[in-house]
Amino acid sequence: MAADASANLVTRSAKLADEATAWVGGNIVDILIAAAIGIAIALVLIGIRSLGCRLVQRLSGEDWPAIFARAVAKTNLFFIVMCSAELVAEHAATPPALLRAIHILFVVAAALQAAIWARELILGYVHRRAGVEVENSNLASALSIIRLLVTVALFAIAIILILSNIGVNVTGLIAGLGIGGIAIGLAAQGIFSDLFAALSIIFDKPFRRGDTISFDQTSGTVERIGLKSTRIRSVGGEEVIISNAKLLDTRLQNWTRLEHRRALVTLQLTHQTPPDLLARLPEELAAIVGREPLAVFDRAHLAGFAASSVDFELVFFVKSADLDAFMLARQQILLAILRRFAELGVSFAYPTQTTYTAAPDGRLVMPYAPPKEAR
Repeated sequence: MAADASANLVTRSAKLADEATAWVGGNIVDILIAAAIGIAIALVLIGIRSLGCRLVQRLSGEDWPAIFARAVAKTNLFFIVMCSAELVAEHAATPPALLRAIHILFVVAAALQAAIWARELILGYVHRRAGVEVENSNLASALSIIRLLVTVALFAIAIILILSNIGVNVTGLIAGLGIGGIAIGLAAQGIFSDLFAALSIIFDKPFRRGDTISFDQTSGTVERIGLKSTRIRSVGGEEVIISNAKLLDTRLQNWTRLEHRRALVTLQLTHQTPPDLLARLPEELAAIVGREPLAVFDRAHLAGFAASSVDFELVFFVKSADLDAFMLARQQILLAILRRFAELGVSFAYPTQTTYTAAPDGRLVMPYAPPKEAR
């Protein structure tokens, strides 16, 4: 048996050698032309790859030109050779067996090269959305998992395409991978939900490490963003740990990204304040707010009548996100209001009950002094 197999192999090898010799001898000119064209194509592709390598050295950051340059620089020499051979193989009446071999090798090279290019583009997009600062944060581990998942998925697709093009039935393989993926996803549903929440934090950036946020009844500073949970140092000093998925499901307030702060002040004045003086107050309040450098007046209106007061609403903005600066500006405005109202004779109300006394002639005796004239 072994001797017969060896004899058949020798016979087939000799036959292939004779066919190759006859093909080369009968098509030498066409073969040389095809070889020249193939070499030219290969040199052009190598030149494009070299250009990509030079651009990688010049460009920095995560802009699209740099991403495409890195992808071009990853072009494999085996793909360049097989691409050139595939383009010129039929020019010189190449034997079918050799054509088949060139085509199979080209499919292998093209599938693997496409996976490499896609990997570079996808990871470049991920880094562009995430930002370069993520590499130095706790979310770098999430990016490592993304790299692994993208690499495994792309090369798995490339292998399936290669097997399909060489005649292998991949239906069972695809079905097995699909069922296995579903089973793994169901088994690790909680882990994957937190992982995808971490990826959402990378891409959407609702907050970053060092930001001050509020959710539910908790406020604090983000100290660490992990794959499964986020750690927050609350204003009380304790560390609050919450899963990423649950954190993103709540209503978040990011105080770090404030451009300005809004102040609403309710001024409760006595009912005895003269109407003409009440009509002057919006102008007076606007002037008071205007004298504060960081404050911008918005509105001041008579809001309504309460049981013990006439309510005025004052709204202004402070052009600073810093809480201390906001509170200081608000304090200066409130103090200025107190001083000006004292000058105008405007009194602040507090919950009271007033008893009216009637004189013998039935005339009411007012329990308070007449209001002063406004100056």
